[in-house]
Amino acid sequence: MFSLIVPISAIVFALGLLLWSADRFVEGAASTARHFGMSPLLIGMVVVGFGTSAPEMVVSAMAAMQGNPGIALGNAYGSNIANIGLILGLTALLRPITVQSRVLKNELPILTFITGLSAFLLWNEKITRTDALILLAFFAGIMAWTIHQGLKKKGDPLERGMERELVAREMRLGRAVFWMIVGLLLLIVSSRILVWGAVEIAQGFGVNDLVIGLTIVALGTSLPELASSIIAARKGEHDIALGNILGSNLFNTLAVVGIAFVIHPMGISPEVLTRDMPVMAVLTLSLFVIGYGFRGRPGRINRVEGALLVAGYVIYTGFLVTSSF
Repeated sequence: MFSLIVPISAIVFALGLLLWSADRFVEGAASTARHFGMSPLLIGMVVVGFGTSAPEMVVSAMAAMQGNPGIALGNAYGSNIANIGLILGLTALLRPITVQSRVLKNELPILTFITGLSAFLLWNEKITRTDALILLAFFAGIMAWTIHQGLKKKGDPLERGMERELVAREMRLGRAVFWMIVGLLLLIVSSRILVWGAVEIAQGFGVNDLVIGLTIVALGTSLPELASSIIAARKGEHDIALGNILGSNLFNTLAVVGIAFVIHPMGISPEVLTRDMPVMAVLTLSLFVIGYGFRGRPGRINRVEGALLVAGYVIYTGFLVTSSF
């Protein structure tokens, strides 16, 4: 047990640095984009979405390059599960979320489709480089569609909320570029430390790296979404709170998995198809059903639904932990 003190301490340090550097990177990137004339809606949909998913991207790429693709896949899917079950659930418990943005409503069925596509590509229990390139091609297409929507949809509630956030956090261009670069560099450093610590703990406890990726690593890389969603909900910026989750899950499912497995294609364990993918799919479908708002009504995630999402996450995580020893 004494030999695990160093990797455990490394993970705690890396998670703290990861959260801080991701926040600096997002603020710097968003302010830089604003200085160059990007609209608040595009900043919210593209820049912030990329920034809040940067920890997952860097950690998974590092894990794949170091020969631990199980951590990479577990991180991506585990983050999606934590984003909906834990983060969105906790946010709705604190303050029920009302979805007004048409842009976000359009993203809900897209995320549901992309989850189904991922399940289809994984059905043969492996992720080839071709599969990864397909995911990245869909990601490029969705980014192009997102930019088109951002240029076309004026006055969307998400745009107004993002405008207020940008004004509140405005900084000079030089300072914004500085924090964007420093934040990215520290993200890489903290991700490297986090992956090392996770591998050491997995080996020390005899747990496979997929489970470590689904739990410790996924929860750690989801901390930026947790902080930003709760802060946004407390301010009444419901569309930003949900937008953080939707954007992050789209990035995770397509870009994070795609980048990691272009680097290191791998076979996957059957548990991914029988345990993890179904949980992710059910949570995504649940989010679509409760968040879309049919018949012209705004979507709404109330406290009861938030409690159910959190309960689902706790049960799933508890099962993962107890079945791994």
